[in-house]
Amino acid sequence: MKNPFRTEAEAFSFVLVCAVLFAAVAAAGALGGGWVALGVFLALGLGITVGIYMKSEPKVREAAVWERGGARRCILVVANETVAGQALRMEIVHRAQGEAEVLVVCPALNSPLRHWSSDEDRARAQAQSRLDTSLAALAEEGIEARGAVGDADPLQAIEDALRTFGADEMIISTHPPGRSNWLEKGVVTIARELYPIPIAHVVVDLVHEREGAEQTPGDAER
Repeated sequence: MKNPFRTEAEAFSFVLVCAVLFAAVAAAGALGGGWVALGVFLALGLGITVGIYMKSEPKVREAAVWERGGARRCILVVANETVAGQALRMEIVHRAQGEAEVLVVCPALNSPLRHWSSDEDRARAQAQSRLDTSLAALAEEGIEARGAVGDADPLQAIEDALRTFGADEMIISTHPPGRSNWLEKGVVTIARELYPIPIAHVVVDLVHEREGAEQTPGDAER
């Protein structure tokens, strides 16, 4: 479910509306009884729902404009929980051969409750930890990459990165179909529609990679 609250002001407004709603219902119940309270609740609830629906128009995205054609190829990598996956690392190494500048952006995954309460510190810390692991693994492969923790919305994270990083190509990494929230939201498809650069989609199966890492040489021979 897409989080409707992007700012502290929106979260505070939501809490304030709820407080007013429950206060009105409590007052109606005290003055007119249960049926009156129910009627007030339904009427106000319907009004609030309609108001939120009218304000929640689909976001119109305008693709970022950036300059390309520098001396080095610039590769933008966008990944969240899969950022340290082996399949993604191999793809980056393959594409970054030669003179290439790599920027790895890891959107800060957060729960709706924590986002509504503007508590993003934990999400950003976890994203930074995954990002550090990924950058260290790339360094072992001889790839010098830099990283950044991005917006929780992957498309917004891409937009923010492209305004300061002139990417020539992009790699988006997701979980396999059926387990990927990004694929359900059409992140890869939308990105390909917005940005006129090659965009590779890498599927990382972390469960399969962990099982492969735990397998012993003897098991592999059998």
